[in-house]
Amino acid sequence: MKHPLLFVAAILGLAACDPGTETRKDAVPEAQAPTPALPASQATPQTAPLVAAGPAVTVQPSDDLNIQYAASVVKLDQLTKQGGPTVKLFAAAGGDPAMNGLYTDIAFFRSSAEGWAVFRVGDFLDYAVLSEAPGRVDLKVEESVMDEATGQIGRRERRLIIAWTPGANEAPPAAITVTPAQ
Repeated sequence: MKHPLLFVAAILGLAACDPGTETRKDAVPEAQAPTPALPASQATPQTAPLVAAGPAVTVQPSDDLNIQYAASVVKLDQLTKQGGPTVKLFAAAGGDPAMNGLYTDIAFFRSSAEGWAVFRVGDFLDYAVLSEAPGRVDLKVEESVMDEATGQIGRRERRLIIAWTPGANEAPPAAITVTPAQ
């Protein structure tokens, strides 16, 4: 080799071009890396974490069965086109999840003293509100069905119309109807 220093310099120069070499971007810890700016329409103001201003209160879990039932609610749809009392469709998880288990109800608010008038709509895998009008809500429901011949569990989708006639002076209905639909 005529020029060993030139050879060493070339090797060092090529080593500097190695893609495995750490870059400034990789060397900056995640917490210090700059956050890309969001458009003004998507930006949310950052607030500082709260600072304690008194002693903490320790809270134990409740053993009230009503709270347990309330915690089982996994889906809630406020029906807003009823024009009368507050109406909501809700579902609580329970039962065998392999065979439905989403107990679905419609509830009409009576008063603070009387609570809700609650009607069971069905036991499904899931439901979706398709449309709503005064005295009516249309649903798509998914449910488990068992083939009696084979014992196999399958799924089906159905449509239902839930209808009612409001009571006098915006009172909850005395009954509802659940009608299969297409």
